[in-house]
Amino acid sequence: MFKNLFKNQKKQNSNNNILVIALLIHAAKIDENYTEIEKKIIIKAIIQLYNVSSNEAEKLLKLAEKKEEESNQIVEFTREIKKFSIEFRLKIIEIIWKIVYSDDTSDNYESNLIRRICGLLYISDKDNGIIKTKVKNLLK
Repeated sequence: MFKNLFKNQKKQNSNNNILVIALLIHAAKIDENYTEIEKKIIIKAIIQLYNVSSNEAEKLLKLAEKKEEESNQIVEFTREIKKFSIEFRLKIIEIIWKIVYSDDTSDNYESNLIRRICGLLYISDKDNGIIKTKVKNLLK
């Protein structure tokens, strides 16, 4: 009985991980230029967030890319993410800003997407601005 309970819990966590990663991929693709640099940022984030090997991170990335292609709205991704702690949600926004600024620019589509994600994840404009400034300063 407990074996099945833990197995189901592990599967649920894996599905949640895929949704988080799919949101990161969606942010990377919003400017219609999904680069290797963005993939590396996402893989590094997967390794840090979920404490997995680089091989496992690659597998999760492939699954999430498929999920992102099948979905047409970010609400599906953010629905599960907003159940996590505020610290986790802020970390996700930081990763998204790193993805956005990986090409040294932020266009209107990217900025709009981040505003929408922040609204769906209950992250204030102030916190978003602090994170954005932090990421920009790291790139200098």
